[in-house]
Amino acid sequence: MTLSLYIARRFLWMVTRVFGAFLGILMLVEVVDQLRRFSDPGISIGEAVHLAAMSVPESLYRILPLIMILSAIALFLGLARSSALVVVRAAGRSGLRFLVTPVLVSLILGTLAVAVLNPLVAATIKEYDALWFKHKRGTESVLSISEEGLWVRQGGPEGQTVIHAARANGDGTELFGATFLTFGPDGLPETRIEAERALLQPGAWGMTGTKRWDLRQPNPESTATVAAQLTLGSELTREAIRDSFGTPSAIPVWDLPAYIAGLERAGFSGRSHRVWFQMELALPLLMSAMVLVAAGFTMRHARFGRTGQMVMLALGGGFAIFFLRNFAQVLGENGQIPVLMSAWEHPVAATLLAI
Repeated sequence: MTLSLYIARRFLWMVTRVFGAFLGILMLVEVVDQLRRFSDPGISIGEAVHLAAMSVPESLYRILPLIMILSAIALFLGLARSSALVVVRAAGRSGLRFLVTPVLVSLILGTLAVAVLNPLVAATIKEYDALWFKHKRGTESVLSISEEGLWVRQGGPEGQTVIHAARANGDGTELFGATFLTFGPDGLPETRIEAERALLQPGAWGMTGTKRWDLRQPNPESTATVAAQLTLGSELTREAIRDSFGTPSAIPVWDLPAYIAGLERAGFSGRSHRVWFQMELALPLLMSAMVLVAAGFTMRHARFGRTGQMVMLALGGGFAIFFLRNFAQVLGENGQIPVLMSAWEHPVAATLLAI
């Protein structure tokens, strides 16, 4: 038990050091990148740091498997140089039994990352998107899916428009059973439009089967107008609507099942979100696989030599697994392989091969 606690403490300290090093490097790079990206509108150093602080957590979360393998390599090299591995073997503990503690620590860290860090990263992604629109465009356009259907918000200096639709086509440019509620610059509602069908055209929504209410009138129903066709100005584009979905990582893992269900009820494909959900569930296993891969190359005595070569092989194996993970994600999102295979095949294969 004492030995296990010692190994766990050393491993946790190594993970903290590697994580902190990557955090510092990414923050520095991101601050410079934000200053360059917003050079035209101009932002202060404080605003650049704020933007970087909202952007870096996503980058760190994506490279957690690489942080894990680097930490494991550093751990095993340190134990080898101090002859701790020789002492452990002389005490009668086998290599696989010795690896139980680092693997359990990696599983716990992976579980905490999915359960706690994932929602925090999702919150920072949304905050970064809002700040980006604020600094870059001065407007907002947000799309969300709920049990009641599809919600879109568009806006600009002239005011905001909230759009609700019972369902939509695959890219969100054609809405059915749509309601448009416009607000003026003062935040008060101005008009309400209901349309049987709304199609996004360049610079406007083209609506058919419409009824329009002027909410500034004392009795909006008495002045309501019915029209076969109507247009409403919009700066939204097909690409903007697609991007406003954001990546699946912008949704907390706890909310993903309900979000996927709402997405598919609204007529959109939830395959990419289902792939991401399964990959999040498989993350603890992937992180433990990285520890086993590192052990397979570096859990050896330093006097055997070729330490540099073994480290490079371990890093190569880790990067190969990381690349295959991203490649499998693309194949899963495109429907070329099953969702479960795209998420679970590479960590299971890496674990078995390492053992």
